Amino acid sequence: QVQFVESGGGLVQPGGSLRLSCAASGSISSLYAMGWYRQAPGKQRELVARRTRNSITNYADSVKGRFTISRDNTENTVWLQMNSLKPEDTAVYYCFTQPYGSDPDYWGQGTQVTVAA
Repeated sequence: QVQFVESGGGLVQPGGSLRLSCAASGSISSLYAMGWYRQAPGKQRELVARRTRNSITNYADSVKGRFTISRDNTENTVWLQMNSLKPEDTAVYYCFTQPYGSDPDYWGQGTQVTVAA
């Protein structure tokens, strides 16, 4: 099993910034990638950003240029810096771990991000 400690969500005005953090611990010997998905009400869960152990990053088109993912491999910790937030970024953000060549296998409990005036 993998345990997560997520933090950094909250309410912010449009144009503002938030920084999410996620620390994973436990049975993560095959950890390859970490990142964040999000799910808005009535919508499917979507990949926001992912960073592999060798620093390959992937971003959703909707967040490119605004969000930045970083990672500390030794501490199994990942951060998501979110700038220029928009109301459509409102969602629950879920941290995940992913083995090499597989789909994400473990998920954090989620943290709410709300962008509203």
